[in-house]
Amino acid sequence: MRKIYLFLVVVGTILPYYIFSQFLITNDFDFKLIVTLLFDNPVSSSFVADFLLSCFVFIIFMFNESRKYNIKEKWICLVVLFVTGLSAAFPLFLYFRHSYINRSAHKV
Repeated sequence: MRKIYLFLVVVGTILPYYIFSQFLITNDFDFKLIVTLLFDNPVSSSFVADFLLSCFVFIIFMFNESRKYNIKEKWICLVVLFVTGLSAAFPLFLYFRHSYINRSAHKV
């Protein structure tokens, strides 16, 4: 399972950056245009709202599970969340969490 999580981290990093790079090639880094396009219509606005809510839920889940299993790498996942996105941060956290769950299961 850990290999799948690691594969998803790679895909979750490359795919969004590839798509965003296509925007950057044609528009440079126009922050105002990015925000305008994010909220351009109800469909894109609903995706933004869903994404932001999912990030919030992930942060709560990550801190709760980190406390439960004493996961020390949570700060890496938080950085990845803000630099790369949820598509890389969530599988990365699951990758780290998997080891801690296995360790605690073997202690019992």
